[in-house]
Order: sequence, then C-alpha cells, then structure tokens
Amino acid sequence: QVQLVESGGGLVQAGGSLRLSCAFSGRTFSMYALGWFRQAPGKEREFVAAISRSGGSTVYADSVKGRFTISRDNTKNTMYLQMNSLKPEDTAVYSCAVAPLRIVPTTRAGDYDYWGQGTQVTVSS
Repeated sequence: QVQLVESGGGLVQAGGSLRLSCAFSGRTFSMYALGWFRQAPGKEREFVAAISRSGGSTVYADSVKGRFTISRDNTKNTMYLQMNSLKPEDTAVYSCAVAPLRIVPTTRAGDYDYWGQGTQVTVSS
C-alpha cells in the first residue's frame, strides 16, 4: 500500500519561499512518476508540477513556471517542491500524488492513483 505524507506548508508573506516535502512509503519509489497538485477554497484541483521516475524530466503549470522547482531524491524516497517568489494566488492545499503507470511526467489528475492528505500553504499580501 502506497502512503504519501506531505510537510513543509505554512504561512509566508508574498515574495517569500517555502519547500514542500512528500515522503513516500510502501513500494519502490523510483518506479513511479510523481506530481504536485493544489486546490484553493472554492476552486477545482489544479496541476502544479510533475517529475519522471528518474527525475530527469519535469513539467510545470504556466502559473508557477520559473518560480517553483520540483525534484526527487530516490535514495530518500522523497519528492520536493521548492516554491519561490510566492504570490497570494498560490494559497492552497498542496498534495503530492503517484502515477503508477507513467514513466514520463503527466499533468492529468486521472493518471494519479495515490494521493497524500495535503499541506496548507498560505501566502499573505
């Protein structure tokens, strides 16, 4: 059974930075493409970033490109999301997810079978 636990969320001022972590357990971490999604109050869940099994390929939503960096450490079974130059519109619950059948990164929520509980990120203006 795959388990994902996010951490690193919090309250930050606009322009600040946060680093989210996603701890993975239950299967072989390096076999899965991974992604980050977010959901703001009253809005639908949206794709943020995704990374391939090896970490050599990444894809980002246009809204975060150039500000966020996704990475993974296959020796620590952990994925990260470095978020810089945060904006109030980045406020949301951020969740990590696993795409078991994908090798390359995918933006489609339907490709992800396992999800974490999420961590709250609040950016004040």
